[in-house]
Amino acid sequence: MRSWNSLFCLNSSRPPRHIAYPKHQAGHTGKQPGHMGSQAFYPGRQHGYLVSPARPAGIPVQNQPGRPAGVPWMPAPPPLLNGPPGLEYLSQIDTILIHQQIEPVEVLLRFESNNKYEIKNSFGQRIYFAAEDSHFCSRNCCGPSRPFTLRIIDNLGREVITLERPLRCNCCCCPCCLQEIEIQAPPGVPIGYVTQTWYPYLKKFTIQNQKGEDVLKMSGPCIMCSCCGGDVDFEITSLDEQIVVGRISKHWTGILREAFTDADNFGIHFPRNLDVKMKAVLIGACFLIDYMFFERTRN
Repeated sequence: MRSWNSLFCLNSSRPPRHIAYPKHQAGHTGKQPGHMGSQAFYPGRQHGYLVSPARPAGIPVQNQPGRPAGVPWMPAPPPLLNGPPGLEYLSQIDTILIHQQIEPVEVLLRFESNNKYEIKNSFGQRIYFAAEDSHFCSRNCCGPSRPFTLRIIDNLGREVITLERPLRCNCCCCPCCLQEIEIQAPPGVPIGYVTQTWYPYLKKFTIQNQKGEDVLKMSGPCIMCSCCGGDVDFEITSLDEQIVVGRISKHWTGILREAFTDADNFGIHFPRNLDVKMKAVLIGACFLIDYMFFERTRN
């Protein structure tokens, strides 16, 4: 029979076990900013784009394992029963914030590099990370009209959305070869398209589903100028353009950032119970707007 001293020495030789418990924060139970209210229009009933509204719940701020502390991220909701994997993050929100990262190389050397973006919810928690994949020559020769693949990755490192933009003419006077972007989720499976509609002086687009059927319209102002500190808004409307469904806004980021960089901030507002596929398509519409009207380069 072992003595108490031998047992104590045996146990003390083992390294201490540290268990890290997550710190809980009080969740916000109210409505998120940008909620469209009870008068919001939920289009595409005939195409099945309505889902039951998600139950509002508090979303605590946590940190992504393996990433630096202090980076807030949105915990993964339960998987969707009938939907692409990774889009469950969009099922509980009605506001998306897109922040483009400042590239020091662009500021110092004045040549275009691959763009990178953080995609967050209204609480400031990161939902996705987006990175452009394009050729050096196309970025610096084709400028804002360049073709690219934009890969959107969730907090677990999975590529959940892919945006494909072909090379198109970016001239309002040319009614052919208009701009378009394809949204895939999961990668390789198209779920929608955003196509430019030719108009003499307004910026107009059509939001389509995976079958190429028109679902929503989107239009912007005649003059793309935010030099006075205001936002530039693109309204998302029904097909007859009579009911406003949502909005994509390019936010003013300050005189220095606007003058010396092309790193822009956007906000997307849509009905909470809009189908997650259409929410992903609206994210693609926001990126197409950024490249068409707010991306500057030294060609």
